[in-house]
Amino acid sequence: MSSHDAVKHGSDVLSLVAFDRGREKHTGGGSPIARNDHPRWPRTARGKCQSRAGQLRGLRQHFYRQVVETQDDQPLRVLAYSLVPSPRARPDEGWGTLQAEADQLGYAIAARLHDVAVPVATTYFPASSASQGVYTPPWDRPGWREAERQLREGLADGVIVLDRHNISSDDDEYHAVIKHLGEHCRAFLHLVISEEPVAPT
Repeated sequence: MSSHDAVKHGSDVLSLVAFDRGREKHTGGGSPIARNDHPRWPRTARGKCQSRAGQLRGLRQHFYRQVVETQDDQPLRVLAYSLVPSPRARPDEGWGTLQAEADQLGYAIAARLHDVAVPVATTYFPASSASQGVYTPPWDRPGWREAERQLREGLADGVIVLDRHNISSDDDEYHAVIKHLGEHCRAFLHLVISEEPVAPT
């Protein structure tokens, strides 16, 4: 049996396909690639969570580059956005961090917006962890809707938040928000704390 025949392909080892400006490219899994008579395996993801985080970071950076390419010498204008855990929490506690990040990168903060995370109570298992609630998706929050309005009207070039959980902890929902900002608002999302730490060089 050859080493190729010994490879097991299960449901957790899939060939990932990414799209790069309309072209498909192979990003992992699959069959070995022959090069100089020595087969090599395509790079596979180090871990499902890490590869997904890297993809999300890459998508954010793609839309950032698109915005930068269309800018003149003016500083990028960003909306500072935060999601506070309760009505008693002060949104300005995190704005100092957002302001410091914006200053370091040369962004100009155009407005500060926030929403309060409102848990939706479950009625099925009140004692379970599920009863802790599911938070409102960003597009159903008044502060986030206002951010999108300002972006569509060209009042800002992007949004700066502390981390992705201010937008959504759900990968698919978060991905949809990044794409919507980039494709429909021509804007980018900047995180102070990235989805995936950049490896030291």
